[in-house]
Amino acid sequence: MKTFQYTIQDEMGIHARPAGMLVKEAKKFSSKITLEAGGKNVPAGNILGVMSLGAKQGDVITVSAEGADEETALAAMEKFLKENL
Repeated sequence: MKTFQYTIQDEMGIHARPAGMLVKEAKKFSSKITLEAGGKNVPAGNILGVMSLGAKQGDVITVSAEGADEETALAAMEKFLKENL
């Protein structure tokens, strides 16, 4: 399992549009990708779970991936977060 942390930069936090895009990105990989914030741990491929994190600007989220393509998945997720959140 590989992990990294990311601080949300978007002034609106994780809202509907980027959450949907994040879910779409996560579903490209066979690895199990999870997001953790505020004591909640949710699958990155679940829009309701991602939205339920309620992550706001300045919040730190932990992204984890476990599986055959975990390194590629985490690199893609980190790139996505930096470009969109």
